[in-house]
Amino acid sequence: MIRFHLEQSGNELYTAHSGLALVGRCLNAYTSLAARVSRVAGKSGSIAHADVLRSYVGLLCQGKSDFEAITGQRQDSYFAASLGIETSVPSEATLRQRMNDHADAFRRVIDSCVAEMIRTSGAKVSALPSGHVPLDIDVFPMDNSNTKKEGVSWTYHNFCGFAPIASYLGLEGWCLEVELRPGSQHSQKGFVPFLNRVIGKARQVTKKPLLVRLDSGHDALETRVALRQHKKVSFIVKWNPRQEDLTALQALAFAEGRVSTPRDGKRVALVTTTGQQVHEGKTYRFTRVLRVTERSIDKHGQYRLTPEVEVEGWWTNLHLPEEQVIGLYEGHGLMEQFHSEFKTDLDIERLPSGKFATNALVMSLAVLAYNILRFIGQEGLLGAHSPVRHPAKRRRLKTVIQELITMAARVVRKARRVILRFGRHCPGFEAFQAVYARLLTA
Repeated sequence: MIRFHLEQSGNELYTAHSGLALVGRCLNAYTSLAARVSRVAGKSGSIAHADVLRSYVGLLCQGKSDFEAITGQRQDSYFAASLGIETSVPSEATLRQRMNDHADAFRRVIDSCVAEMIRTSGAKVSALPSGHVPLDIDVFPMDNSNTKKEGVSWTYHNFCGFAPIASYLGLEGWCLEVELRPGSQHSQKGFVPFLNRVIGKARQVTKKPLLVRLDSGHDALETRVALRQHKKVSFIVKWNPRQEDLTALQALAFAEGRVSTPRDGKRVALVTTTGQQVHEGKTYRFTRVLRVTERSIDKHGQYRLTPEVEVEGWWTNLHLPEEQVIGLYEGHGLMEQFHSEFKTDLDIERLPSGKFATNALVMSLAVLAYNILRFIGQEGLLGAHSPVRHPAKRRRLKTVIQELITMAARVVRKARRVILRFGRHCPGFEAFQAVYARLLTA
């Protein structure tokens, strides 16, 4: 086996994260971050507020969330140049302190930049076959056990942590907002203001009809009334049976609904019901789709002593057959993948600060980083120039980081130009070149 001799160059510059050039270009071309933050946060000292935020977005786009990771980037001139950092890369202490001191102001700026980035980039926002653009909202737990961080409490997954609520737009899964919440906060608490806010952000991105999909944690009269107030907004909300008489609903479904027999010992009834409810003195009429499944023989052919009955329901204002309403709701489950990309691909399950406001800012910055990586992946890893991968409608953030962000290159300064020189057999070069050319048109 050949023996390698190791050397370190004294003057040549190499980078293991050349894809930050794409991140920096996207961040600075498609958002007004620098202008907004200078107006909101006031004087910044020797390191600009915008450069603090750019630095942390650069870390997140490498899958790093801890403040200590910035130390390894301070002497990297390419890191600063690629992200458009005009002053200097902050130290760990400066990064932490600045985010602590201006957490709320920074978060408002970042939240306003999220929809701006999706809109100005011309990102594709795909609709469902029904013509609606899905807007999915859900709570997901983040395990921060054995810590004393502000807001950590017992979650519905039976561990201590946070329970943020997230919203995703389109089949691509563009994230509009993630609101950090204490782990013990009920999903419905403060939900209606969040709902109205994200619908407003969705309207900044697309004018197509929206389809809001919610799980049973948000089955509340105030939610359905709020959804009715918005124009060109349809909804499917999973019904929570609570104290209702399921036996009576079973009898109603099999007596008045459409009954099918998918196999021996299994009957399925579909029926649509309507009812009136009163909220703040006004009467509203709502439609509910019910599916009742009765199994007297299980899938292995074993007879049951008593039939197993499952009653499911969905509130909706769509005028579609029951099968289509249920089929449209099934896509809501894709959110679990998007949640996992936040927690694992961006490495933010265990948030880096002990302060709740700072961690809320981290989540907002993670939303911006998530959308930037999603945009780079959609532009570079789905077309003809993509490195060899299985066909897909979208790529995980981890794949984007692996294929385009952590590409090694030599940084060459020549004739007042900065050149990224990639290896002869670099598989992602054509994709990188295509994305960068797209960003240069901004």
